[in-house]
Amino acid sequence: MQTACDGVTPPEANLSTCGSDQLPESEISIPNLNGETNPTVNGESSPDESVSGDTTPSTGSSSMEDIHEGSMLDTCESHDVCSPSNEVTPGIDDQPGDGISTTENIHRDTPGEINQIDGQTPRSNTEHDSGVINQVDTHGTNDTHEKSGPTVLNDLQTDMASTTSSTSGESTPVSESQAENDGAGQDKKLDTQMVLVPDIGFCIKVHPPGAEPFDLPVSAMELVQEIIQVLVDREETCHRTCFSLQLDSVTMDNFAELKNVEGLQEGADVKVVEEPYTVREARIHVRHVRDLLKSVEPVDSYNGLDANSLSFLNTVTAGDILDKKRGKPDSLDCTPPDYIMPGSKERPLLPLHPGLNEHKTLPCVRVLTYSGWNPPPGHRKLHGDLLYLYIVTLEDKKYHVTASPMGFYINQTNDDEFNPNPKPATQRHLSHSLIDLLSQISPLFKKNFAVLLKKRALKHPFERVPTPYQVYSWMAPSIENSVDSIRAEDAFSTRLGYEEHIPGYRDWNEELQTTRELPRKTLGERLIRERAIFKVHSDFVAAATKGATSVIDGNVMAINPGDDSKMQMFIWNNIFFSLGFDVKDHYKDYGGDAAAYSAPASDLQGVRAYNNLDTEGLYTLGTVVIDYRGYRITAQSIIPGILEREQEQSVVYGSVDFGKTAVTSEKYVELLKKTASQLRVRPHKVLTEKGQEIELYSSVDCKGIIGNDRRYYILDLLRTFPPDVNYLPMENEELSPDMKRLGFPLQFRHKLVCLRQELIEAYAEAKYLEFVKQAAQEFQHIRQQREAKETASKNAQTESKDFDEKVEKLVNGCKDEVDLDVYAKKIMDSLTNPDSEKSEEHTKDVVRKAARAVGSLSETDFSILFNPDVFQPLVKHLNQEGEVYSKDKQLVKDAAQYLVMWQIPSFVRDCLDHTSSPLDGRSLTETMHLRGINIRYLGRVTEKLALFPELCYLHCIAISEMLCRVAKHLFQSHMHTVEPMSTASAIGHFLNCFLGSYPTPHAIVGSEEFQNKNSKTKKKGRKRGKGGPFTYNHDSNEWLAETPRSLWKKVGEEMKGHFNYTVDCDSIDSAVEKYNLQKVSLLRSFCQKTGIQILLREYFLDSKHKQCFSEEDIVNTFPVVKHIHPKATDAYHFLTSGQNKIQQGLLKDGYELINEALNLLNNVYGAMHPEISACLRLLARLSYVLGDYGEALSCQQRAVLMSERVLGIDDPNTITEYAHLALYCFANSQISSSLRLMYRARYLALLCYGENHPEVALFDSNIGLILHAVGQYELSLRFLENALKLNSIFFGAKSLKVAMGYHLIARTHSCKGDFRTALQNEKEAYGIYRQLLGEQHERTKESSECLKHLTQQAVVFQKKMNELCKGERSVNFPPLQIHVPTMANVLDTLSAVNGIELVHLVQLGPDELEKLRAQVAKRATSTEGIGAKEDSTGSMTVKADKNEVINGSTSVSECGQCPVKGKGQEIKSEIPSCTPMVNGDIKECIINNNAIRVVGSPAS
Repeated sequence: MQTACDGVTPPEANLSTCGSDQLPESEISIPNLNGETNPTVNGESSPDESVSGDTTPSTGSSSMEDIHEGSMLDTCESHDVCSPSNEVTPGIDDQPGDGISTTENIHRDTPGEINQIDGQTPRSNTEHDSGVINQVDTHGTNDTHEKSGPTVLNDLQTDMASTTSSTSGESTPVSESQAENDGAGQDKKLDTQMVLVPDIGFCIKVHPPGAEPFDLPVSAMELVQEIIQVLVDREETCHRTCFSLQLDSVTMDNFAELKNVEGLQEGADVKVVEEPYTVREARIHVRHVRDLLKSVEPVDSYNGLDANSLSFLNTVTAGDILDKKRGKPDSLDCTPPDYIMPGSKERPLLPLHPGLNEHKTLPCVRVLTYSGWNPPPGHRKLHGDLLYLYIVTLEDKKYHVTASPMGFYINQTNDDEFNPNPKPATQRHLSHSLIDLLSQISPLFKKNFAVLLKKRALKHPFERVPTPYQVYSWMAPSIENSVDSIRAEDAFSTRLGYEEHIPGYRDWNEELQTTRELPRKTLGERLIRERAIFKVHSDFVAAATKGATSVIDGNVMAINPGDDSKMQMFIWNNIFFSLGFDVKDHYKDYGGDAAAYSAPASDLQGVRAYNNLDTEGLYTLGTVVIDYRGYRITAQSIIPGILEREQEQSVVYGSVDFGKTAVTSEKYVELLKKTASQLRVRPHKVLTEKGQEIELYSSVDCKGIIGNDRRYYILDLLRTFPPDVNYLPMENEELSPDMKRLGFPLQFRHKLVCLRQELIEAYAEAKYLEFVKQAAQEFQHIRQQREAKETASKNAQTESKDFDEKVEKLVNGCKDEVDLDVYAKKIMDSLTNPDSEKSEEHTKDVVRKAARAVGSLSETDFSILFNPDVFQPLVKHLNQEGEVYSKDKQLVKDAAQYLVMWQIPSFVRDCLDHTSSPLDGRSLTETMHLRGINIRYLGRVTEKLALFPELCYLHCIAISEMLCRVAKHLFQSHMHTVEPMSTASAIGHFLNCFLGSYPTPHAIVGSEEFQNKNSKTKKKGRKRGKGGPFTYNHDSNEWLAETPRSLWKKVGEEMKGHFNYTVDCDSIDSAVEKYNLQKVSLLRSFCQKTGIQILLREYFLDSKHKQCFSEEDIVNTFPVVKHIHPKATDAYHFLTSGQNKIQQGLLKDGYELINEALNLLNNVYGAMHPEISACLRLLARLSYVLGDYGEALSCQQRAVLMSERVLGIDDPNTITEYAHLALYCFANSQISSSLRLMYRARYLALLCYGENHPEVALFDSNIGLILHAVGQYELSLRFLENALKLNSIFFGAKSLKVAMGYHLIARTHSCKGDFRTALQNEKEAYGIYRQLLGEQHERTKESSECLKHLTQQAVVFQKKMNELCKGERSVNFPPLQIHVPTMANVLDTLSAVNGIELVHLVQLGPDELEKLRAQVAKRATSTEGIGAKEDSTGSMTVKADKNEVINGSTSVSECGQCPVKGKGQEIKSEIPSCTPMVNGDIKECIINNNAIRVVGSPAS
């Protein structure tokens, strides 16, 4: 049997966590002495080939006709495609014929909406409905959709072929990729020239039957099928599904490109011709009608069906912000809700799902279902009857409808008598569309359906596109269950009804492996391959999830039904399922069920690592881990032939008994040799019980099985990485004294603890830096001895000192000041250069000493490789007493010590620097994993965080995360004793014990009849039953006996055992009081971790007189799914290249590269994906930086919608997206929308992590500034003062953020006329500026000027008041000089607060540029503190001192370098830092491309 695999969703799935504006940069590769490159943390490297000059693919999509027909399409040769380049991609406002076609979506699930999703020109002018997703297509390509493997691959290849087949003759020559060296030793970047493929746009006139003709903009590159999909979704034609397009009475081929259709040109008349129905087409039509009627209801989103999910952006902004006109500030209602005001302790839950009443639509029909008279009898089939429908209209009239090839008509059948003959002509209402038929027989249907279509047209396309993976909501309103035959059919069938013609189930393993075998040499081939991999993987995840829930619900029979329930295994839809229990005592010596539950986590990490390497010829299984209703179940694809023989007979490499016996294979050795060095696995030899010597290139547990398809599979990868000795006490093995002082090793619940791959890479990188430093020191020492002249010796000493300083900076984390690759390469070149002055003997001696110093396994070069089988009691190593094995053990100990002594303190240090600020438990976990810190170290991390008061917010998050994880473990064992009929009651009882303040909660088991029945039929043990997945001892009321005190006692014990952290709390109230926790945040986190969906209502968690939760409050349970995430490698390379350009100041070049990355991401992932959301966010920020506020708003709106859909409405990333969108709304003068968005962001932040967080301080600063801009000074002060208080806590009372806070408050008080208070606050700001920046700093000077002004106004005002007090009547008040900030000024301040500095570009002529260069060079040699350097591109960088910033911004003239003033335009530039910046200093002034750019760095 296959072994169970499990894992954790890899953290690098999200390009951006913690709400940072920057996407992660590519990891640094570590060259070794052999010239090889070690893998990145992600286990993948950038493409090692230049992108070839092939033809660019045109806009394409998957055609759904092949899915509906189920036929094998004719395959076409896919032409090569070219690489993207820096050419400008047409923007959203470009017309089809105005631009150049770049890399577009080669395959997309939703072809009808390509233009709108990609930001291209919409096909029509009717709202957002013109080019949106086809509802039939939604379900046709849904993740829950079952389709044969050849069909999927055929769709992809045929689609790609159709989109590229005609481009070869139109392309122009393209240059090879240029590998550039930036002069700073950076990796090669992609800087290619793109093939320009003309994309001719024109309009055609569409003539639908029974409707007015309309114009439709199309592209010559589009398929006819795409036009059909647009028409199926368009408001005027959405009620038709079975039709063809005809031009001059000739039917157009659905898979032909428009440019290949003869006679199709500007203004051509295209007719929509109705086609005869078949049974399949009739069922598709009925399904489409159902989808139309449900298209504006969120029912499927709450139920987690059909890849639907929630989005509330347009509800929050009261409509599409892109359709709004610029509002006037004086007509706004700016009052925020009371529950988001600073200091409010109220945390309501109802606002989490706003506008629920708006989603309630008028019903169109009472009942629409398949008739019980189906299927048509044989004699009626001969008359053309396809199927029968039963309809009850809103007028309570009942109809029986026949579907025939000509359409739908009313027959004479009633509830009691079958009479399929049509009614008289005046009553049959024969219509080709069911919508037309319903409109004729029901006036209310016609009226309400028109209203529904209008609402549907108002929805953004992103609100309707299916997501790649199902997203669930942890709260849901009470939803009325209505009759829905389509839903009922889906619930009890494994495939959609109109796909039953496909024989058998999908062969998932064949699909998964075939997609990985697709060619990958050219960009086009890689796009097809990655798209196919992603599509099949997402389908597999959906199918595995559905199968796992069916197993737990008791709908799948076990393949070994006679065994104990824990040992049962299942096969459903060609997927193998196993439960997370210790089967046959397999893990008896490693922790039993605890080991069996945790083992798959490490296994999936191994699957991820080998998948990222993508080694040809080596295959892994499709693996998904599902937690559902307290059970863990693992789903795997099935190796062909494995079920036909025992596992011992199948394994040709590795061991099936933890090393007692082992076998090997030459082919596996050949394949695993390629992966061993990349995964840092040291080849090692083990001895079997018979004394046989076996050489392994992986862990001994890794099993190699050759399938019947002759593919080489590896599985059981749970020990891919070395063990964590900090949690593995062993006899005769001791850790270092430093680790023993810290209490290590600790006892853990199981012995399958492993280090993470990220830690292995970080440790190897640190050791390599140490190795380079040691080699450099030895090299300089030898050089000094050989130098004869004193000056040369001094120079050598200086160089050595400089090198040491730079390496120290790098080791200490200042990677921006020294480039690892550059210095490593220089040192290694110097040591290995045969023409160097050193002899080969000296070179070897230097390397030998450096290798010995860092503990390298090799004496002749740098080698940090780990033996994953060390400290395994059942594994016998060759020569276990030898030096090599001793080094293996010591290396593992050193890596574990590195985690505790360096990685954890480094993480805490980054949190102190605010370069990392996790927003909730999930983002904290991801941040720790990215640094290689296992979650079992969270207790250690929490202890470190407690030492720093400024990290109190993170300490609370860490405590909450540990509590929720411990509660999840207890919940799982709690649910194992619960009968199916008591599930809701048991969940509610657990929530009451864990989170409720009521001391004696009780649960209702069920009806009296049920209890009496159970009492008569007592059973012992657990056995599979009909009532659910497992039937338990009915007398076991263990879960009923749980109380808050007993549960919290278990929580304390589990915290100590799992996290080695002591929590002295006996109830939730004591925990909240001691650690300043928030019950609602704990409720949210716990529900998300366990898959519980509760009723949307207000819960009084603090009530001591009544229990909070009842069984009616438990709405549903949903699966928590973990799986690997396929990567878009080329898109990732473009993304990192674009980021590098931005960091160099080449904003437009960076924008173009990132825009190309977006196109490639859309090619691979389709319309919706978290990485696309992150890319859109970066594009929005760049557009804002470049001054295009409208484009920034458009991109960010899509980013918010996508984040809500694919991550969740209350995900930390979504909160950050809301805040960014608010800034761009303000820039576009949409003040009201900006405030609503900021209020929404603050509310979600309060719900997730409370008010005690730096992000809340940032939000309050934004809200205060916006309210200030509209004259709401009292409200503004409340938010600004709260921001000041929070910044004082997290950044210190004398930080620049606090100074800015005082300044903003002073400005607000001065606008109110309260000069005395304003003066006091400005004094505080001035004192901080003077202390931190000095008297001569521009910010200090500005504050001083502000003080003078406020003092003058206060003196004048007080003088007049004194005169009034003396009784003088002729006192004339001079007008007070109150400086009310302009909108532009407020926007500048908002930019600074959100981490953006003003930058000026001054365009210079050639003569002026040369003059400037001369002045810069002259000043660089004469002025201390300013240095100049010129890189290989001809750019000159001028380092400026820190005394040249005003208000977080600067002009070129302020740095003293620019001889020309006033010639340029002002733009904004974002500093590449995740830390929000209030004010900053000039970092450098770059003269490049005939322009000057002054950039700043965060002063805080």
